Amino acid sequence: MKRIAILGSTGSIGENALDVIRSLGNGFRVVALSTNTNTDLLYRQVKNFHPESVCVRDVSASKELKNRLNTKVRLFTGDEGLREMLQRIKVDEIVLAISGASALGPLLEAIDSGIDVALANKESMVMAGPIIMEKAKNKKVKIMPVDSELSAIWQCLENQEKGRLKSIYLTASGGPLRRHNFLRSQNVSVKQVLRHPRWKMGRKITVDSATLMNKGLEVLETMFLFNIDLDKIKVLIHPEAIIHSMVEFIDGVILAQLSVTDMRIPIQYALSYPQRMPSRLSGLDFHALKELNFEKPKFKRFPCLQLAYRAAKEKGTSPCVLNAANEVCVEEFLRQRLDFMSIPKVVKTVLDKHTNKPCPNLKDIQEADVWARRQAQDTITKLN
Repeated sequence: MKRIAILGSTGSIGENALDVIRSLGNGFRVVALSTNTNTDLLYRQVKNFHPESVCVRDVSASKELKNRLNTKVRLFTGDEGLREMLQRIKVDEIVLAISGASALGPLLEAIDSGIDVALANKESMVMAGPIIMEKAKNKKVKIMPVDSELSAIWQCLENQEKGRLKSIYLTASGGPLRRHNFLRSQNVSVKQVLRHPRWKMGRKITVDSATLMNKGLEVLETMFLFNIDLDKIKVLIHPEAIIHSMVEFIDGVILAQLSVTDMRIPIQYALSYPQRMPSRLSGLDFHALKELNFEKPKFKRFPCLQLAYRAAKEKGTSPCVLNAANEVCVEEFLRQRLDFMSIPKVVKTVLDKHTNKPCPNLKDIQEADVWARRQAQDTITKLN
């Protein structure tokens, strides 16, 4: 019996993970769940999966849930409660589906506790990739990517010699604005941006998909997770989103991972690894597929991707600053307090002001994160 904890269980990835576990049946048990504020959905998940422990990070939201929970379910609250839950529960694998930079603390806590991680959060790896990977190596913890593109690379690289690697191709659908001439429009609406043509995702990642910052963050994540030189990582726009990534070797052979666009596929692989288990999802219909298209992304059209490559070259605290500034911008855009085209302008302004620390420790990263958020907010205030 594999004991699973899902942190961020009420988000898109968390719900998909629970659906996968339900479909797999025997062999997997949900022992812990967490949410930030969505206690209604968390309560329904508790009724369906009967975990031993739950955590609500928002302390005020936890009070109402406490009165509804069975006394056999232990309730933890706040960030400290989440850390305590990870220390106390007996768990084999954590699905880390908390969004944004707030996932860094739980990720480090899981590694310190010797728990394998199915990682669905790219921001933590972008912020502190070298620290995370060194800690995971020392603790002998496996970090298994859940992002479809990173999962594809992981699968293609398995049992291959990385010294024989020539290039990695990260594919991007192009997002909801691929055919929209947003460079000439100042009126890109939140509704337009959130209408993704291929994936059903959370709001933040859907905005990042529109700016291609999501792909930029994946470039950084790939570099750190697999210890790959930046000049070997390339991005291709692939609107069908069937090839999730490709790996090219020095002999000209390219391995690609193909599947339907459904996050339950990489989630299931991370949960069942090293085994492959039957899935109830439909496979690809090649007769209906007809064609696969690719195009090179243009930095002029997607300046956030260029900024991510810049941060990847600088390393140090620059990736953390990039991520923090972008998170603030996306939140302000979703609140309709920042226009879409200003997102890369604000991120660039913050990066330009930043004094990079080349070999940061965790404290340096945390300070850079706080500084970048304040700078981004100040920049947006001046724009308005």
